Amino acid sequence: MLKISGEALASDRGFGIEHKTLQKIAKRIAAVAAKDIQIAIVIGGGNIWRYRDTMESGIERTSSDAMGMLATVMNAVALQSALESQGCFTRVLSAVDIPQLAEPYIRRRAVRHLEKGRIVICAGGTGNPFFTTDSAAALRALELTCDILLKATNVAGVYDKDPRKSKNAKLYEELTYQQAIEQHLNVMDQAAFSLCADANLPIRVFNFDKEDNLLKAATGEKIGTLVHR
Repeated sequence: MLKISGEALASDRGFGIEHKTLQKIAKRIAAVAAKDIQIAIVIGGGNIWRYRDTMESGIERTSSDAMGMLATVMNAVALQSALESQGCFTRVLSAVDIPQLAEPYIRRRAVRHLEKGRIVICAGGTGNPFFTTDSAAALRALELTCDILLKATNVAGVYDKDPRKSKNAKLYEELTYQQAIEQHLNVMDQAAFSLCADANLPIRVFNFDKEDNLLKAATGEKIGTLVHR
């Protein structure tokens, strides 16, 4: 399971979808699929809409979260098109019912697509407000019996403090779930960490900006930070 933030599609612009970045991401995912590795993806929507960035809009939380779910569908459809331009077979499965754009998320259907060698992009979060796409990634990874959850970020892994603000930030090579939760390491939300901890699903946090890192993470190389029991 690969978790990508919506902001990754925006590159330095911070909003929307930057076309060269989208193609670059698609090429890296296609390189993993070419190794006959089954891959599912959960993508965020923060490049289009995020509740915490729009709290002053007057839109109440449940409606705002619904808008965020729709944003993830937009990103998923864009990523699907980019992957197909790379020759990949993909399916978008959404927890929000939009039959004109995506299949409904049904676990057995998603598993069947993976068995047929298709890349499955899970959109719409969990389909419920108050849950982040990190939690959606953990949930879908467990439902689809994924071997690992790969969390793509723009830093080398998990640090004890923000490395963009502190030169003394320490990079962890390994962490336990409990350490990540107790230290409030915000690379993923607490609910996602707890879900993974309960099922002993390992999480690898890595820098997605470096070209070969996704392939290295997907093939088991020791990069970034491994969170496990």
